[in-house]
Amino acid sequence: MNKFWTIVGHTYFSRVKAKSFIITTAITLAIIIGFANISSIIDMFSSDEDSSESVLVIDESEGYGGYLEEGGLSEGTGIAFEKFEGTEEEAKEAVVSEEYDGLLVITTDENNLPEGEYYANRISETGEQTAVEETLQQLKVVVGTQQAGIDQETLETIYAPVSFQAEQLDDSARTAEEMNQSRGLVYAMLFVLYMTVVIYGQMIATDVATEKSSRVMELLISSAPPITHMFAKIIGIGLLGLTQIVILFGGGYFAIQANEDSMAGGFFDIMGLSNNDPAIYIYAIIFFILGYLLYATLAAMLGSLVSRIEDVNQLVMPMTMLIMIAFFIAIFGLGMPEATLITVTSYIPFFTPMIMFLRIGMLNIPIWEIGLSIGLLVLTIAAIGALAARVYKGGVLMYGKSGSLKDLKRAINLSKKE
Repeated sequence: MNKFWTIVGHTYFSRVKAKSFIITTAITLAIIIGFANISSIIDMFSSDEDSSESVLVIDESEGYGGYLEEGGLSEGTGIAFEKFEGTEEEAKEAVVSEEYDGLLVITTDENNLPEGEYYANRISETGEQTAVEETLQQLKVVVGTQQAGIDQETLETIYAPVSFQAEQLDDSARTAEEMNQSRGLVYAMLFVLYMTVVIYGQMIATDVATEKSSRVMELLISSAPPITHMFAKIIGIGLLGLTQIVILFGGGYFAIQANEDSMAGGFFDIMGLSNNDPAIYIYAIIFFILGYLLYATLAAMLGSLVSRIEDVNQLVMPMTMLIMIAFFIAIFGLGMPEATLITVTSYIPFFTPMIMFLRIGMLNIPIWEIGLSIGLLVLTIAAIGALAARVYKGGVLMYGKSGSLKDLKRAINLSKKE
């Protein structure tokens, strides 16, 4: 047992003190803190001047430009329209010299309705162009309804949102509000588990291959059984990942909380990270740990089959594909958690950590279904762990050309001779 924890400590501290870990964590944390303070950063680099766009208006219609100058139609668009008394060429020169942001020439069509031509130095600025077009469209609606004899009050009544209420008859089903509250946490869990498996699974496989290529493995297994070495490495790198997650989530939490007032609606409310059932956080931890153990054990087993670091990616690719498939199915399930595909795949152990947690977060499902999925997942981890132990025992002693899943049989046969 002492040897086990010695290997765990060596794996953890050698990695946590590495420059790559420190730099990666620092950069990622800086990005998270930067995102949390994005409003302050934008304000810092923004000009103190009025940020609204100034657009000249030449009215060749029957006085329709007056509606724009009054400001009612352009309210909320960030566009300030200003009547221009000079010629069109003079107005264009003012735009070219950047005294104004654009020029709108209003004319009328055959139905005496307003239409316009817009001039700007860079038409690629679609935000401004779209705002002008939408304002002109509103002007056309106002003029058209007046010509048709429809007063503004009637028009507002017609365009008012229809009264619509939806009532849920199944009392056991989760409401849309409850599902929205859980969606942010579910997505965060899916993303974190995906990144953890991809990054740290690859790290475990690469670590084993590195030790084999440098012949350090022969010294390690002479001091401790291969099985002890394998599980100690899985736990050590798992603690490394947990350390990084705690640092990033902790830093992100305090940074976002400090700037929550500047985030519209509150970040935690928008992401649905508040007012959740505490049980969902417990399930998040359970499925995260089990998901990591499942894929980390696979990664250690596959890493023991290669003798060169260059072969790691090729052999780990099937495992990466599994987690990618699970992630994409889960993302699909965020919009359709009751789909048959989601229900069926939630019981497939390689997909369970993501998809069953998705169902728990988005639906009210019986406790026996959760227990069954966890039971199947634990049995699969135990079976893969037993297989991985035999493969690892023989695989760490295999040298030469490798990198194929066919080496599994060779490693098992070699382990029987030890």
